[in-house]
Amino acid sequence: MNGDDEKVLDTYRSFLLLSELSGDQQLSQRELAKRLGIALGLVNSYLKNLVAKGFIRVNNFPKNRYAYLLTPKGFAEKSRLAYQHLSYFSGLYTVARQDYLKLFKGMAAQGVKSVAFCGIDEVAEIAYLSLKEAGMEMVLAMDTENAGAKFFDRAVVTPAIALLSGNHNIVITSLKRGEALREELLRMGVEPGRIFQTGQK
Repeated sequence: MNGDDEKVLDTYRSFLLLSELSGDQQLSQRELAKRLGIALGLVNSYLKNLVAKGFIRVNNFPKNRYAYLLTPKGFAEKSRLAYQHLSYFSGLYTVARQDYLKLFKGMAAQGVKSVAFCGIDEVAEIAYLSLKEAGMEMVLAMDTENAGAKFFDRAVVTPAIALLSGNHNIVITSLKRGEALREELLRMGVEPGRIFQTGQK
C-alpha cells in the first residue's frame, strides 16, 4: 500500500469512528474495534488522536467506563470526511469502470468471449458491469479469501478449484490485492499470457 492509500485508509477509519460515535449508543473501545474490524490498540490510538484534535470528548463513568461523545467540531469533521470519501469513491468507480471496459473491449476484439474473475470485492462488481457492456461472459469467480460466497449468479471458488476446470483467460478484479493474486496464479502454473489486469500494456 502506497502513502496515498494509507492516507485514504487513515481518514476513512477516522470517518467510520466518528460515524459510530455520532449515534445514541455508548460504545466501548472493544465494541468499536469489533464494529470496525480493526485491532483494539488501533482504536485506542485513533480515539486519542480525535480527542487531541477536539473532535470527541471523553466522559468518565464508575468502574473505569468511558463514553466518547462527538463535539460540534467533530460533527463538522464527520461531514467533511463523508464528502471527501464520497468524492474519492466516485472517482475510483469512474476510473475502474473505464479501465475495465477498455480491457474487455480489447479482449473481445481479439475474439475472447468469456473470462474468469480473480479477486472478488467491490471492484469486481464494477468490472462485471464493464464485462456485460462489452458483451462478454464470466464463467468463473475465484478468490483466495471469499470462496463459498456468491458473486452474482456464481459461487466463488478457490483458484485451485477453478484451475481444474480448464485454461481460462483470467482477469484480476481486485485493485487492493491484484499483485498478490497474480503472484498466486503464476505460482500455481498459470501462463502469464492468460492473466489480464487493467493498466498493463
